[in-house]
Amino acid sequence: MADGQISFDPPRGMRDFYPEDMEWRTRVFDAFRAAGDAAGFSRYDACVVESYELLARKAGEEVSNQIYLFEDKSGRKLALRPEMTPTLARMIAARQKQLSFPVKWTTVAQCFRYERMTKGRKREHYQWNLDIVGEDSVAAEAEVLGAACDALRRMGLPDGAYKVRVSSRALLGELLDASGIPQEKHASVFLALDKRGKIPDSEIAAILRDGGLDDAAAEAAFGLLAVDSLDAAAAKAAPGSKAVASLRELFALAQTAGFADRLVFDISVIRGLSYYTGIVFEAFDTAGEFRAIFGGGRYDNLLTAIGGAPTPAVGLGFGDVVVTELLKARLGSDAGRARRGYAVGFMFPEQRDAAFRLAARLRAAGERVDLALRNQKPKQFFARAGAGDCAKAVFIGPDDVARGTAMAKDLATREQAEISIG
Repeated sequence: MADGQISFDPPRGMRDFYPEDMEWRTRVFDAFRAAGDAAGFSRYDACVVESYELLARKAGEEVSNQIYLFEDKSGRKLALRPEMTPTLARMIAARQKQLSFPVKWTTVAQCFRYERMTKGRKREHYQWNLDIVGEDSVAAEAEVLGAACDALRRMGLPDGAYKVRVSSRALLGELLDASGIPQEKHASVFLALDKRGKIPDSEIAAILRDGGLDDAAAEAAFGLLAVDSLDAAAAKAAPGSKAVASLRELFALAQTAGFADRLVFDISVIRGLSYYTGIVFEAFDTAGEFRAIFGGGRYDNLLTAIGGAPTPAVGLGFGDVVVTELLKARLGSDAGRARRGYAVGFMFPEQRDAAFRLAARLRAAGERVDLALRNQKPKQFFARAGAGDCAKAVFIGPDDVARGTAMAKDLATREQAEISIG
């Protein structure tokens, strides 16, 4: 680029949303909000700039190196939020004595991470968050998973197009204990194993050895990922395992609620963030073409970590980037374009008032109306209307005004019906 020339592209990893992009975004966001409302979640929001001190509570994790960090004019360390959960925890802790638990909160939050971009990953994205705070039963996990499945249904994604892989950090911890790996090393083992499939196993083994595991312990940790069913995991766990019982209860509740066909046990689901304490889950398309659609789990200790009172919690994060790409791939790139409302035009300046009156009446009735702002020839008007997103088009000429009626054309079927313009 020549010196002084302004680029028309957004900053690397950020996004502009032209009208055709907003159609998809609206489809996804509307499904998020409708599913959250249907499940009884209360909406909330927060500032996009967060205290770095809050986010630094998770120092040492991959996300800490991806934070957009800056100082304000008073020298305070601030950051663009990389995710919503720490902010949620701060807000809950601030009013912990006034809130009536459990609370069910939801938001669609804009988040920023400076990371390497790949398919389905941007440095700026929107994320739908569902959190239930103050409930320790597995019903909370079932509720957020049911809402996520409902959102995908509302977007138009077939049930068979994805699977939710479910595991438990508590169960994996029990199995690590049974393998002789001490609890103080569990967190580092989780972080290392979570990288499987992203880096070679030899590098993961080196990370495990650097974390203090000998070759036998590292091999035992790898071996746990070969467990291929909940029954097989239960056979390795201690008798009466609470983690196994919780997973069985979750699958039973999913059966009752009607989405068990989309759940599958997968012990390799770990979730890299260390605040997860129990059941964890990630959803993927069944064809395996995309990154995780959504993910989450139980995080019973996060409020304690930032100074709040001990409070159980379950949360889910559902980004907009991957699911939009998946919807385009499965439904077609034009599926986001929903035709609705009317296009209204007129032939000569003398018909402008009639067009404005009709548009006002239709809008008062709740219709969306794209009103032409100057007179046009019929061919011009219908060409523009057909290329837009209106469902019907009304073009008013001198004879229509004299009659007090015009024809409303369905732009998909080409059928026409009379409409009053009086």
